[in-house]
Amino acid sequence: MDNYKITKKEMSLSWRRRIAHLTLIVISFFCLIWFFILFVNATRSNGELTRGFTPIPSSHMMENWIHLIHGDLPVLNGLLNSVITASASAALTVYFSTLTAYAIHAYNFKGRQAMFTFILGIMMIPTQVTALGFLQLINKIGLDDNLLALILPGIAAPVTFFYIKQYMDSNLPLEIVEAARIDGSGEFSTFNRIILPIMKPAIAVQAIFTFVGSWNNYFIPALVLHSDKKKTLPILIAQLRSADFLKFDMGQVYIMIAFSIFPVIIIYLLLSKSIVGGVTAGGVKG
Repeated sequence: MDNYKITKKEMSLSWRRRIAHLTLIVISFFCLIWFFILFVNATRSNGELTRGFTPIPSSHMMENWIHLIHGDLPVLNGLLNSVITASASAALTVYFSTLTAYAIHAYNFKGRQAMFTFILGIMMIPTQVTALGFLQLINKIGLDDNLLALILPGIAAPVTFFYIKQYMDSNLPLEIVEAARIDGSGEFSTFNRIILPIMKPAIAVQAIFTFVGSWNNYFIPALVLHSDKKKTLPILIAQLRSADFLKFDMGQVYIMIAFSIFPVIIIYLLLSKSIVGGVTAGGVKG
């Protein structure tokens, strides 16, 4: 009887695993099929694309790339601008968000809870609501048509702060900070040499998310940047798609979209373990 119960339990577990694996395969298919379609279309000419989709790649990828590079849009400049903006924004966001979270986590001062609530309240304000005031501010301080207008706001990132604060509550005991102070370590030295290494999983996750968010950002750069040499890749893609009928080339559009998302795909593939591990650790409070 006991053997029958064990066998029945094993069969039930086996079927659950099969269903879970089948579900993951289906979800993965629908997630990845669009990338396959994108890269296939990037290999086809404008004439082939107008005749409909085919899953077989063509031989026009290099032709589309050459036409794109030698076209009117400064694609390589756009790539450089996107790399600078996304990298600098990610660095500023994770450092200052971690610093803010550490201050609220480690110091017991009057108004700490009110400050925490205020920062969470800012998370509820959409970017579009503050866009007009933001544009007026950067015009007054002379940052219009400047990449710094996209980089400096990374200092204040409420969503990143909230995630890192939750991670600190789970993984950063205050005894470590007190021990460092007893040993004579200064506050900034403690933060830079002790706290940052402990927070590395959470920092890695948020750096990736911030990099991708900045890389794909279109709304604010479209309002701030005006000269073609300063524009990032999402703006250039929109300009390429809005070309007039005689200049519109779907092959160039697809090759540029593929070119713009390729670095993001590489980052996700290389750092996927950090993403999953950091999200798991930050989502479980000990």
